[in-house]
Amino acid sequence: MGIKKFLNDVADFLDLDHFNRQNKKKAVKTLIAKLEKRKQMLKKSIAKCDSKKEKKALKEEQELIQAQLKKANKYLRKLENK
Repeated sequence: MGIKKFLNDVADFLDLDHFNRQNKKKAVKTLIAKLEKRKQMLKKSIAKCDSKKEKKALKEEQELIQAQLKKANKYLRKLENK
């Protein structure tokens, strides 16, 4: 998966409107920051959640975000090495 496709997929997943793709490195850094913020919000939501079903759904979303964070960090290192 290319960097551009990854950015598009994650932007769609997070429902980010007008996602700036001018500079790949800057875009990846912005994306990482937004993913980290979303991860922290989910962590708080999981702690407050009472329903097992809702908690399970939130944990699954948190796992998806964690996987996307790993990919984003990998691409950022790749861009920095160029």
